[in-house]
Amino acid sequence: MEMNAHYTSFVAVGDSFTEGMSDGLPDGSYRGWADLLAARLAARSPGFRYANLAVRGKLIGQIVDEQCGPAAAMGADLVTLVGGLNDVLRPSCEVDRVCALLDRAAARLADGGGQLVLMRSPGRRGPVLERFRPRMEQLFARIDEAAERHGAVVVDLYGSRTLGDPRLWADDRLHLNAEGHRRVAEAVWQALGLDAESDWDAPLPAAAPPGWGTRRAADLRFAREHLVPWVGRRLTGRSSGDGRPAKRPELLPYEG
Repeated sequence: MEMNAHYTSFVAVGDSFTEGMSDGLPDGSYRGWADLLAARLAARSPGFRYANLAVRGKLIGQIVDEQCGPAAAMGADLVTLVGGLNDVLRPSCEVDRVCALLDRAAARLADGGGQLVLMRSPGRRGPVLERFRPRMEQLFARIDEAAERHGAVVVDLYGSRTLGDPRLWADDRLHLNAEGHRRVAEAVWQALGLDAESDWDAPLPAAAPPGWGTRRAADLRFAREHLVPWVGRRLTGRSSGDGRPAKRPELLPYEG
């Protein structure tokens, strides 16, 4: 599919990454790369419409069942899909099944007729990434194959060493911070063939690593505030997105 540099509508599909966690706003809501991208596209196109169906915690099967049909029916000329990481980061996971579901999601969204964008999600450097790297790379290989079949654009965030820098991640170590999301928005913008405004993959300035005490205090805070609640949800079969609606469920004129 030939890319159109002038987009009049955009629908985003996925999980917490696309919802915008943890790019927090003063009112307690989240912004994120998709909102940033929509704002930039809206500035180029009067009457631009935007929907964001992403909900934190969603597995790829839920994205297929709950988001892809409505998104395809909207007929937007730009659609983004990011999903599957919540599945492969669980202790037990049938990666082949996750890959098949992601391909099904891509096919359903491609049927809507808009330009489809897929992503190889970023990974924070550290032991968690190394533990799950084989699963992630299997998923990303399938994303490349799906893109080839469906004429999708792939934004390779996983290949960026800069986006692995812990300074671009929130305290929960699972989501990008505001600067991380800004860089993702720029990466997608450039992948669509639009003029670069900055080097999204530029390394951060060198900085001395934090001392042992600072690292241990951060580890304890992370365990108390994020890891323990996450384990509790896994043990009880709950999700952070249970009962939570999409923040922009309808394709309406964008208002920042």
